[in-house]
Amino acid sequence: MSARIGWLGAALVVLLSWATAQPVRAEPYLAVRQDLKCNGCHVNPTGGGMRNDFGTAFSQHVLPAKPGGAGGWSGKVGDLLRLGGNLRTGWSSMEVPDQNSRRRFDLDEVRLYADFTLIPQQLAVYVDQRVAPGSAQTQEAYVRYGDSTGWYLKGGKFYLPFGWRLEDDTAFVRQTTGINMATPDTGVELGYESGSWSTQIALTQGSGNAQADSGHQVVGQAVWVQPLWRLGAAASFTESELGDRRMAGVFAGLHTGPVSWLGEVDFIRDEGFLPQTREFAVAIGELNWMVRGGHNLKLTAEFFDADRDVDENEQNRWSVVYEVTPLPFMQIRVGHRRYEGIPQNDLQNRRLTFVELHGFF
Repeated sequence: MSARIGWLGAALVVLLSWATAQPVRAEPYLAVRQDLKCNGCHVNPTGGGMRNDFGTAFSQHVLPAKPGGAGGWSGKVGDLLRLGGNLRTGWSSMEVPDQNSRRRFDLDEVRLYADFTLIPQQLAVYVDQRVAPGSAQTQEAYVRYGDSTGWYLKGGKFYLPFGWRLEDDTAFVRQTTGINMATPDTGVELGYESGSWSTQIALTQGSGNAQADSGHQVVGQAVWVQPLWRLGAAASFTESELGDRRMAGVFAGLHTGPVSWLGEVDFIRDEGFLPQTREFAVAIGELNWMVRGGHNLKLTAEFFDADRDVDENEQNRWSVVYEVTPLPFMQIRVGHRRYEGIPQNDLQNRRLTFVELHGFF
């Protein structure tokens, strides 16, 4: 199948979700399915990491095939402290043309969360600490202030607000933009959560400027959330000694019965990284079908154009993943991914099969 046919497949899923809608570390499709914003389930207003009261209850009584039985765990230790965590481990098999298959077991991550309330409903300190594998690393650490008006301010280290916060950081849209849950940044973020709107703007150092004396990144997004569907737009500008980067994207979600649709298209322009300016584009379309309680089938089609001025250099990725949540706080994922790229590049035409066990609380 050619790369251009792959592009049509990715575009079809994205455009279908938008066209039907015309008349956000739970995955974002769950927010779309439940008609919620990211802060409906998470302490972080832009999603990811520790779950709040509703998110903890949802993971016990709605998400699993066999609800309840968790002893009413809420994550709270007294009135001022909430704890949580994630563990992901699994097995994978990678097949690359003209190479031996590589099979391995991995401990992907162990994370611990803590949210300290200093002033109830107003001021808190949040920490997301990766403790394994390897040495400990702080993913998020910020102070957060908010009040009943819907405005909030946070400062410290945090994930940037740009597009869908997907569970899969290897997705083309998350790898190409460089904004994912493995690349937090340091700065300040101002947000507004009210009615149908969820908006954020952040001024940060720029993840590529961590060791530089100058440079910055401005990133922001606005999402309009309606019953059954939502539409968002995001933009980012990075100034760096190595070169500047501009990004713009649109993303959408739609809930149709047992099926939830996600789509995102991003455009990136790099200046100064190479002798000439480079422009590239990336897109994803995702379908999530709730087969029955605790069972979800995920299908994704992705497209990546590494240089819009160069012909026949596109890459595609197709994924099918089956997710089973048999009990509260435990999920099993089985999936297969097929990569398609330049024929001469074996790595761009690999196959990946994986099984993952995810424990969370």
